[in-house]
Amino acid sequence: MTSAPVAGALPAVVVRDRRRAKRKAAWRRRGLVLLLMSPWLVGFTVFFAYPLVMSAYLSFTHYDLLSAPKWVGTANYRYLFEQDQQVWPAVKNTLWLMVVFVPAQVLCAFGLATMLTRARYGAGVFRTIFYLPALAPTVAATLGFVYLLNPGTGPVNVVLEHLGIPTPLWFDSPQWAKPSLVLLGLWGIGTMMIIFLAALIDVPRHLYESASLDGANAWQRMRWVTLPSISPVILFAVVIGVIDSLQYFTQAYVAAAIASGQAASEGPTSAGYPEDSTLFYPVLLYLQAFSYFNMGYASAMTMLLLVVALTVTVLILRSSRLWVFYAGARR
Repeated sequence: MTSAPVAGALPAVVVRDRRRAKRKAAWRRRGLVLLLMSPWLVGFTVFFAYPLVMSAYLSFTHYDLLSAPKWVGTANYRYLFEQDQQVWPAVKNTLWLMVVFVPAQVLCAFGLATMLTRARYGAGVFRTIFYLPALAPTVAATLGFVYLLNPGTGPVNVVLEHLGIPTPLWFDSPQWAKPSLVLLGLWGIGTMMIIFLAALIDVPRHLYESASLDGANAWQRMRWVTLPSISPVILFAVVIGVIDSLQYFTQAYVAAAIASGQAASEGPTSAGYPEDSTLFYPVLLYLQAFSYFNMGYASAMTMLLLVVALTVTVLILRSSRLWVFYAGARR
């Protein structure tokens, strides 16, 4: 005997139709999501994924843009680590820039933002003045600094000479070339200053009031209230600064070309002037790729730069667990 259908139960055909309709609706939603994401997916594939895969492949080949890539295995990497005499000076210069410029950038941006938060009059005017250099094109800013720091006719050395202070050679000196680039970078920290300013304004006022009631002085309020509150922004500034330092190219290339008395389009002979003091790793990579047309070797250098950037970023993010504090987070 067949059992009677349960009261209120739907027929099996209706249940199957509803499940089929739900699956179709789910696929339509997925299709809509893919359609809306398609511009990003196409851009990611064309401008990031494909170049990354091709760079990884070309790093194992000899390729000069004129002939088909020829597989050479790990020869490019062996030459990179064992034979290229320019790599290690370029690496040292890049590490110097990262160790000196990133902390200086964070400290100066934080200092300017702190002063703006305490300004009673004209804060908007000063904020605009400090931010304007960030709007200057990189090449134009570099040309301006090369003129200002010209050893013979630059206004800076003229003033220093009148004050009786020794005048450096700036971009013409191996000892002063990298500090000159640091000064150029610190001149354009307006964007980072604005980010720090927004973070400082967002610090809850009641935390400062509580610290003051407990007898904390200005340094203690900064140490135990301000810095922990803006620590995520400090982490962001450090990560961005490290990545920018590892990719530092335009200012060094243009400054070396102009300081050596040549136009940047005349060739690679001025790169690194003076005495390879401004020969950073990306500058050497550019020379190998677009001056010497060693595209396979340049791709190997690119892969090394990618691995180093990822490794340093991961280490910074891992270490941030010890000093970065997020509002409402449980540790």
